[in-house]
Amino acid sequence: MFLAARDSVRDVVFVDGVRTPFGKAKGVYSETRSDDLIVKVIRELLRRNPSLPAERIDDVAIAATTQTGDQGLTIGRVAGILAGLPQSVPGYAIDRMCAGAVTAVTTTASAIAIGAYDVAIAGGVEHMGRHPMGEGADPNPRFVSEKLIDTSALVMGQTAENLHDRYPKITKARADAYALASQQKVAKAYANGQIQPDLVAVAARHADSGWELVTTDEPPRPDTTLEGLAGLKTPFRPHGRVTAGNAAGINDGATGCLLAAAEVAEELGLTAKMRLVGFGFAGVEPHVMGVGPIPSTEKALARTGLSIGDIGLFELNEAFAVQVLAFLDHFGIADDDPRVNPLGGAIALGHPLASSGVRLMTQLARQFAERPDVRYGLTAMCVGFGMGATTIWENPHFNGDNGDAQASDRTGEAR
Repeated sequence: MFLAARDSVRDVVFVDGVRTPFGKAKGVYSETRSDDLIVKVIRELLRRNPSLPAERIDDVAIAATTQTGDQGLTIGRVAGILAGLPQSVPGYAIDRMCAGAVTAVTTTASAIAIGAYDVAIAGGVEHMGRHPMGEGADPNPRFVSEKLIDTSALVMGQTAENLHDRYPKITKARADAYALASQQKVAKAYANGQIQPDLVAVAARHADSGWELVTTDEPPRPDTTLEGLAGLKTPFRPHGRVTAGNAAGINDGATGCLLAAAEVAEELGLTAKMRLVGFGFAGVEPHVMGVGPIPSTEKALARTGLSIGDIGLFELNEAFAVQVLAFLDHFGIADDDPRVNPLGGAIALGHPLASSGVRLMTQLARQFAERPDVRYGLTAMCVGFGMGATTIWENPHFNGDNGDAQASDRTGEAR
């Protein structure tokens, strides 16, 4: 028996996104479990969207890069049960290193588009203080013996130094200037109340001092100066260019979002904050993994019929300043272009690996609500072992005069 084929895919909308405040490794969440962090996110998504019956959630996809201990046991399923979802709601785990949450979104969104799901939760969690990147991994010796990769590919900071080698115009001074701007933008966003609405408070336990309610991100350093950045050590290479100041830290945190078919969201009284236009993943040489967002973005643009000029907002994960600057140079975008990370990025906020992709999306959705003049936005990030991930979204608040009808026609097949 064959089921009738759908005439077209369904529109997929981003209903809501939340995250825990991000912490420093061995910091505020040092005695808090990973699964409890993602449970807080799932419960907050349900609290913020009371018209959604929990039993209508078709799946829970949660990413973690190091899937062991309190990040193991198929964490999407475990977290769903712990969060109080009906046991009829399944769940699973995803690993695409830094792009884990992005992949959770694109995988569940694809299922929604073809009608297999109506509603899904997608997100990620990483407790790098408890589970450092690569913990328990056993890389195959053939990678080295057969020279399949450069051995520097196994150390992310070294890949960033390699990127500086490849793009000598991206100097340490330029990377430091970009890093300072990220810190300043986060401080301004906090002052304007643009970050707090998407955070869920977490009660963190400390054996020596009791409980603490965590309501803000721990990593930002608003007192950062260029002079201070210039004096930092370069741990990955003598006289190198990558420092703790122009790179994201080692962090803990969780993110999650609610996705739905557009018509189902309307039926349930859920507000669409973004519409998924398309996405792309790409592979690059692992020892220069920071260039990954360039081909993934080119692929996403080509498949949606858009150009880089159609993008009004960019949310780029700042694993390292050099990888963002390589992206900007490739596409002819200035370092201080106001479209790029207006609320700051991971250099200031932190980068809990698999969770970061949904932070980018949540910040983009926040800006869409504030910027009805912008139609399309993009999230992109580099991924360990040589990959890139890009998603393109449309702003449902766009109030343009249809002057970009051509772009609308080009993306019609993705609607």
